[in-house]
Amino acid sequence: MKSIGVRLAFWYALSATLTMAVLFAAGYQLLERHLIHGLDLLNESEFQQIQAHLGPDYVNLEPEIIEQRIRETTEFASVLFYINLQTPENRVLFSSHNLMNQAIPDVPGQANYNTDLPNIGEIRASEFVLKPFDVVIATSLTQVRTVMRGYIEVGVGLLAVMLAASTAIGLGLSRLLLQPLRLIRETASRIGSDTLDERIPVADVEDEMSDLARLLNLMFDRLEDAFHQIRRFASEASHELKTPLSLIRLHGEKLLADGKLSPEQEDAVLVQLEELGRLNRIIDEMLFLSRAEAKAIELSLAEQNPRDFLDNFSHDAQVLAEHHRCIFALHHHGQGLVAFEGKWLRQVLLNLLTNALNVSSEGSRVTLDSEVDNEQWRVSLTDQGPGLNEEQRERIFERFVRIPGTQRGGEDRGSGLGLAICRSIVALHRGRIFAEASPLGPGLRVIFEIPRFQVADRKRV
Repeated sequence: MKSIGVRLAFWYALSATLTMAVLFAAGYQLLERHLIHGLDLLNESEFQQIQAHLGPDYVNLEPEIIEQRIRETTEFASVLFYINLQTPENRVLFSSHNLMNQAIPDVPGQANYNTDLPNIGEIRASEFVLKPFDVVIATSLTQVRTVMRGYIEVGVGLLAVMLAASTAIGLGLSRLLLQPLRLIRETASRIGSDTLDERIPVADVEDEMSDLARLLNLMFDRLEDAFHQIRRFASEASHELKTPLSLIRLHGEKLLADGKLSPEQEDAVLVQLEELGRLNRIIDEMLFLSRAEAKAIELSLAEQNPRDFLDNFSHDAQVLAEHHRCIFALHHHGQGLVAFEGKWLRQVLLNLLTNALNVSSEGSRVTLDSEVDNEQWRVSLTDQGPGLNEEQRERIFERFVRIPGTQRGGEDRGSGLGLAICRSIVALHRGRIFAEASPLGPGLRVIFEIPRFQVADRKRV
């Protein structure tokens, strides 16, 4: 049971039911003892009647008279009592008719005891001394056992009702008591890098849940400050690095233009200029990601025909594929307009296509599939490269993640930010992007989906 509420309800129901079961067991013992004690009192009362009817001179009476007097006294109660009167020599002077010529067994050292008689059943016997005779009076325990069986049946039924009721009450109470915890969980799950300003509502009640909510809000305050500082640093650093990098590039180009360098020096300057260009691209990409996370990217959504957009893109894609000696194919299905900004989605497609061509061998095929339905536009790009395992497919959209050994020729010159930028752009269009294994064999398929209808001219997404 993973749910705290279910566990609380379970333990509440179990403890309540066990408590009631213990009370029922104690009640069973007390009730049985009380009923049997009542039988002992009945036996004693019957003995007192017999003693009174015999009179004080019973010792001098003949056995026949003794039997007659006892018979007169007990005959009306023969259904209720079983009576034996014995001499010290264990000779029976009187035996009630309902005993059917049986003697009630004697248990040494016990004045009151339970015993069984054939054809009669369990009885409660009490032994009294009427010197020089022993009088044993017994009463049937049938009614007591019937009452106790009824008690057990009622107890089991009530325990079942108690279990069901306590489970329902426990679930209700746990749901009520854990409502603040669920609210904390729901709010915390909504808080991300782009919603760090949201906070958990704190109840006026001073309890552990309120303390936890305040503690989490303080933690989110610190996280928000840290994220703002990181974003500010990334944005400011990107801007500040632009100027010195531009100056370094100008000096390098000036050295090449002067023509005073040796061939080895020219090669070194060219390598430096190439690396400066790569560094500038990384700075631009980091600046874009920082602005996207800060919701500072402006989108001008317009309803367009995806077929026309992809036809225009396919011309550049064909040229890029031919440069890598690969084959590019485009397939589009469905009709309808989709709200998107072409500049940004073109960037997504170029990034995906470049990655696909970089991992594809010469002569392999890269296929772009597009489909428009009533709710969304789905675009997938499939290559015939080495592919990625499940863990790698989940990580490729993170920043600076580069999978070694996947680039053609074994050299990876990328920044590891291209797919992170694709994810940000698709997210700005309120869509999603993911990767899966190619269904056509080795390779990778990257898919993004965006809804067809969105608010036009949406800014500051």
